[in-house]
Amino acid sequence: MDRRSFNRRMLVGGGVAAATGLTSLSLGSIEASSAEPALATAPAGGAVRHLKLYAEKLADGQMGYGLEKGKASVPGPLIAINEGDTLHIEFENTADVPVSLHAHGVDYDIASDGTRMNKSIVEPGGTRTYTWRTHAPGRRKDGTWQPGSAGYWHYHDHVVGTDHGTGGIRKGLYGPLIVRRKGDILPDKTITIVFNDMMTINNKPAHESPNFEATVGDRLEVVMITHGEYYHTFHIHGHRWADNRTGLLTGPDDPSRVVDTKIVGPADSFGFQVIAGEHVGAGAWMYHCHVQSHSDMGMAGLLLVAKPDGTVPGYEPHDMTAHGKAAPDKAASGSAPKDTAAHDPAAHGS
Repeated sequence: MDRRSFNRRMLVGGGVAAATGLTSLSLGSIEASSAEPALATAPAGGAVRHLKLYAEKLADGQMGYGLEKGKASVPGPLIAINEGDTLHIEFENTADVPVSLHAHGVDYDIASDGTRMNKSIVEPGGTRTYTWRTHAPGRRKDGTWQPGSAGYWHYHDHVVGTDHGTGGIRKGLYGPLIVRRKGDILPDKTITIVFNDMMTINNKPAHESPNFEATVGDRLEVVMITHGEYYHTFHIHGHRWADNRTGLLTGPDDPSRVVDTKIVGPADSFGFQVIAGEHVGAGAWMYHCHVQSHSDMGMAGLLLVAKPDGTVPGYEPHDMTAHGKAAPDKAASGSAPKDTAAHDPAAHGS
């Protein structure tokens, strides 16, 4: 039986380029079809969730967000919720400078803005609760239509270095935020790719960019975020997506443009789903910035799509060592494996 035919739990916080824990869980529903395997989909929102998040300095001088003390990562942990959910984040700053938490794409009161001007930052050793709310699309009283919260967003610091958080973002204080709409198809694996300034991906220096792993047939979700001073063009070899909210076509008449390259600027974020290796098979598929000077200077990595037996045809871990490229770290290759035991939501106060 196809593994996607099982009713499975959806990770509300998954792994990113650096290994993290889980935030909380929700149940996906199943969309049945007589012709196609059933797909797990996002449920209706409306839940009130609770999450503990920490900010801390890392051993290499960078800074990160984490779900446990001593386990911060760059990017920070994936946070995924559903339209209609409210999320209370108890945020503790273990660093020696003020840090904050500012989100894109969700609703919040001024007290959860995360800026110095409204005193919503957290001093060293302090704790603060930030509350994010979401809503579904609907008609306003004046008859116009308001968009919902669903989308691929991100969160970041807004106070380290300057009142705009320039120092915090450069050091790694950022992470992915997904808001799903009821019925959205759930992925098998989610990866986060962040272009930060000129030559770094996920704050890794040139030619040490993270590689990610998938198996042919995996439904792979990519969250792409850009920070810093430069515009980039995100490109991935062998795979295409629809240039819309989900990256998926809704049917044969969907007018969305199909792309494999997208221009991104500072604070842009988008996401999409692809079937790993669809029509092209297993292999070491490059992703990179298509601004030629950026990719030449090391703004590139690999999506390693394996055959079911785990092999990647033609790939040797030392393929890119001429440029100092390391072999992929399995613990840093994306979200948690699909057979990882799920944690009880109560463990995270959900």
